[in-house]
Amino acid sequence: MKLNSSLLLGVSLSSGFGSNAMQLVAPVWTLTLTGSPSLATVCGFLVYLPSLAGPALGSIVDRTHRQRLLITANLTLAVIYVSLFAVRAQEQLWILFAVMLCKGVVHVLNDCGESALLPAALPVEEIPKLNGLRMSAREGVKLVAPLAGAGLFTIAGGPAVVAVSIAALGVSAVLYALVRPRRKSEPAARARVRDGVRYLLRHRDLRRLVLISALAASTSGFATVTIYSMITVDRGLDPAFLGVLGSAQGAGSIIGGIVAGRMSVHFGLLGSVIFGLGMAMWFLPSVPLMVAGSLIAGIGLPWTVVAAMSAVQLWTPDDMLGRVSASASTAIFAPIAFAIPAGAAFAEFAGHHTTRVLCIAAVVIAPSLAEVKRRLSQGEAPHPSPSADLVPGEPGEPCAGYPQNALMPSGPAGAEKRTASPTVP
Repeated sequence: MKLNSSLLLGVSLSSGFGSNAMQLVAPVWTLTLTGSPSLATVCGFLVYLPSLAGPALGSIVDRTHRQRLLITANLTLAVIYVSLFAVRAQEQLWILFAVMLCKGVVHVLNDCGESALLPAALPVEEIPKLNGLRMSAREGVKLVAPLAGAGLFTIAGGPAVVAVSIAALGVSAVLYALVRPRRKSEPAARARVRDGVRYLLRHRDLRRLVLISALAASTSGFATVTIYSMITVDRGLDPAFLGVLGSAQGAGSIIGGIVAGRMSVHFGLLGSVIFGLGMAMWFLPSVPLMVAGSLIAGIGLPWTVVAAMSAVQLWTPDDMLGRVSASASTAIFAPIAFAIPAGAAFAEFAGHHTTRVLCIAAVVIAPSLAEVKRRLSQGEAPHPSPSADLVPGEPGEPCAGYPQNALMPSGPAGAEKRTASPTVP
């Protein structure tokens, strides 16, 4: 299955490069045509807007052949991108906005489609490792693609970036087509949106990991204004120093993705604590320590995401993977859009120092309490035995194709095996 891993890792590199380049160039293109920063922000808004409909789009994944859907979605978006060659003036700006919305829809379909395809394409023990490598690949591409896209736009204009993005989508479609699943996944005859949301809410271990990741991601948005204030007001540094912190965090994310993929999914808590430690270092009176803090925060934050999404793939029945993974992604990433303005408003009311302390405490204390509650409720020893671990499937049985594995959650103390019903507190 190393071929499948390589192909899916290649998808992360190719689609990540084209997507990030286009996502940076779209607002730059808008600014060039209109000179309006407000209109430029619309591009980003339209890309992320479809994530709010994640559970509904996930139901489409469960109703269709996953691999075929991924190929079709990427080729369709490539065809849609062709319309951008017509954008020459402000009057055609609506085309760019419409394409960004389509890009957001395809991004959600790709995200939950890949999550659903991975368990069919890889042995269960390889899933967290590949998720970590894919996260590292995406973060690594983020360090290169925006700069390359901006440079290409400056030299040759928007159409050149569009051509590169179309080629990247074509490469991704070919790589998806070459994947050879280990087992066949039948489309669900009945794929109600609420079933995916309900499964996520009722599965105690899964819900805990997703909430830890969502809290860390939301806190990063909530703390954004305090970081700006710390750099420009408290330290008197040039705003461009944000680029240094961003690069350090990106480098940390590459490391974090690799490390997280080799750990049990239950170590998502550790990722949150590491992220909190990095945030605390941001506010120390030393520029080198601030940069080191960004590196550490970059290690911790993707760790929580890899743990949550790997848990979704390991603990969800095959016919619900699209809906549950889409619901988890929405729960993790959608709140960021609201956390940023909420953090700015709170900082104005309570002060930047209070906001910083609150953010650090949130990502360290809340997940720690959740872990203590999990261990007390299950009567676990510090190192639970994997002998009773089963993935939920048919009553008392693992999901199809999933052997018992130490990465999976252990059943309650005294239980001989984990049943199919989601863990309910």
